[in-house]
This record gives sequence, C-alpha cells and structure tokens, in this order.
Amino acid sequence: MTIAIAMTILVVTLFIGVPIPFAFFSSAAYLIYTGGYDPSFLLPYGFSKMNSIVLLTIPLFIMAGGVMDKGRIGDKLVDVVDTIAGRIRGGLGVVTVVTCAIFGAVSGSSSATVSCIGSIMMPKLKRAGYPVGHAAALLASSGVLGILIPPSMLMILYAWMGNQSVLACFLAAFTPGLILTVLLSAVNLFLLRNNTEIEVRPAESFGATARQFASKSAKASPALMMPVIILGGIYGGFMTPTEAAAVAVIYAIPVAMFIYKGLKTRDLVATLIESATTTGVIMAMMFAVMILSRLYIMENLPEQIMGVLTSVSENKYVIMLMINVFMIIMGMLMDDVSGVLLGTPILVPLVTQLGVDPIHFAAIMGVNLGLGNVTPPTAPLLYLSGRIAGAPVNQMMRTTIYLIIFAWLPTLLITTYIPEVSLGLVHWLMGN
Repeated sequence: MTIAIAMTILVVTLFIGVPIPFAFFSSAAYLIYTGGYDPSFLLPYGFSKMNSIVLLTIPLFIMAGGVMDKGRIGDKLVDVVDTIAGRIRGGLGVVTVVTCAIFGAVSGSSSATVSCIGSIMMPKLKRAGYPVGHAAALLASSGVLGILIPPSMLMILYAWMGNQSVLACFLAAFTPGLILTVLLSAVNLFLLRNNTEIEVRPAESFGATARQFASKSAKASPALMMPVIILGGIYGGFMTPTEAAAVAVIYAIPVAMFIYKGLKTRDLVATLIESATTTGVIMAMMFAVMILSRLYIMENLPEQIMGVLTSVSENKYVIMLMINVFMIIMGMLMDDVSGVLLGTPILVPLVTQLGVDPIHFAAIMGVNLGLGNVTPPTAPLLYLSGRIAGAPVNQMMRTTIYLIIFAWLPTLLITTYIPEVSLGLVHWLMGN
C-alpha cells in the first residue's frame, strides 16, 4: 500500500505540472517518512552514484548540440540530403527525417535535434506548401531519432544505471533507429502522395544532380566529418564516449565560428550558460531519481510489479507487452532522461528474470520512451515541435496517429520480439 501511494504521488505531481525533480523528491519524502528510512544514508548514496566519469558526457553533448544549433551547422547537413530527396513529392519530409538522424548522431539529444532541425526545416516546409500540422508531427517523431542513433545520451544513462557497456547499448539502439528512419520516411511519402499543393522542384539530369551533390558535400564536409570522427573514434576503440563528447565540442566550436561563421562570441557565451543551466537541472533530477529509485528497490517494487504481471499471464511475450505499455505511459508522463533514470533500476531486474538480455532491453526502452514522448495526451516532444512550427496540436494529430501505427509500433514490435535486430551488431562487433 505504501509503495502504491508513493507512485500515485509521483504520477499526480507529474501530471499537474510539478517540476520533475520536485515530483521525485515528493514521492521519496513520503517513503522516507512512512518507512522510517534514514536520510543520512540516502543522501550520500545519491552523491556516490553520481560520482562517475561517464556523466561528463551529458554537459559536453548538450554543449555540442547548442554550438551546432547556433552555428548553423545543421544547415549544411540539410543541403546535402535535400540534393537527393528534395525533388520528389514529400521529399522535404524525408530530408527532415534523415537530417534528424544525422544530427542525432552528434548531439545525442532528442530535444536538441527537434530545436535545431526544426528551426531550419520548418520555414522550408512551409514555403513548399507542406501542411503545417503534418510537418510538425513529422519533426517531433524524427527528433526522437536523437535517442536511438548513437551516440545517444539516453543510452549512456541506461548503461550507467544498469552497469552495462556504453558501446554495446549504442550498437543495440542503432538498427532500430535505422528501421524507424525508413518507416517514418515511407509513411510521410505515403500520406503526401496525392497532395498537389506541395511544390516539387523540377527534375534535373543525373550529371547536374551529381555536380550539385558534390558541391554541397564539399561545403558540408566539416559538418559531415563530425559524426565520422565521433562514431569512428568510439567504435574504433580510440575514444571513450566521454572523450568523444569532448572532441565534439572542441571540433564544433571552430567549425561554427571560423568555417561557417554562424557562431559569434556572444552566441558561444550564451550557449555555455544554457548548457550549464540545463546540466544543473539534469543533475538535480538525477540526484532525486537516485534516491527515489533506491527507495523503490528497498520497498521491493520490482518484485511487486513482477507479481502483478505474472498474475495476469506467465507468458514471456505477454509480460513484455505489458512492460512495453508501462514504459510508453512512463514516457508520456516525463521526459526521456527522467524515464530512463527511473525505469532502468526498476525494470532491468524484471526483464533479466524473464531471460531478456539487458543490452537488448536498452533498445526496447529507447523505442518505448521515444514513442511515449510523441504519444498524446502529454507528448512533450509533440508540444515542443508544435511550438517551433506554430502548429496547434489538433492539426498534428492525424499525422501523429499514422506515424505511431505504421512506423513506431512496427519498430517497437520488431525490436521487442526479434532480439537479433538489436543484438546482431553487438555480437558482430563485440562478440558474445
């Protein structure tokens, strides 16, 4: 009963808009008061858990994403993709999806991806006659690729919380991210196939297209080298994720300031201040989650959840379906960082009992939390995209539902029930 009330306090405070750290502290405070736990034990535990070099990646990737946003590095990425896909009906939507995937490979953040690519693509999409609701919904779902395409801040936090390999978690989420990229692009093209109001640039000869692609690729080569350097360094074993995040910042600043000339000194200072503020909020939230998750474990919450699930069915696949629904709801109530911090210590013991590989579960959690972030009624990324695009949510709903049914849910089912999709790259590159 006590744990049920504590979780109810958490859900209600999140639903009514209480800041996430305070919502977590409220639930923790109730458990401390009713359970007689000693705060002098819990506070040092929270600090000790946060004493990890891996967590340095968070402010560094936030900073790299801010520099890329203000430095207009994303513009060059868009130009390259637009050369190939911009001449078909709905092609700019495909450009949005693919560019979000590429940007996510550098920023590691879904909200940074939506903000940066949205500010670039929304004016282009509106000028080309795309329905604003469709464009905003597509941007929201595409921004979530920043969660899945490595290096992902979400996967770093999952690995840290679950005591798993960061590189293995990156590799596990990569293939589901590619599947989602393809399905989002396909659904976008299908929905716009008969929309004659969309402007389509006239077709050009292969030679002219190739010359444009070569020219824009040359101009964008400094931007395109960022994911190559970062991912090549991580997968090649030359850099840890923390070192790669530092390299991303060191590389992005001169590229944005001196090559593309989009970043001024005052913009850099503003980016550093914003990054520090965001990092402070995340760290406060992480401290609260560390204490709350520890209390949930001490209250045997994983065992209680498993008892409830097995009372419905003892079939592994049915239980995984129920866990997926639970994670989607959790993603609807809170942002992806909060979801992975709270969900990992609770759910990893459950799936391990079911025989699910924790590395496989990293990809399942990433897709679930991403889906929750664009699923009404809360859908934090959906509202962020709507604000950037100037689109009311009701205009976004039709496209959002199509994307959920024909892109998100197939990706989730494939990721959940075909483990080789997530574990294939892990086994190939890292062995068993």
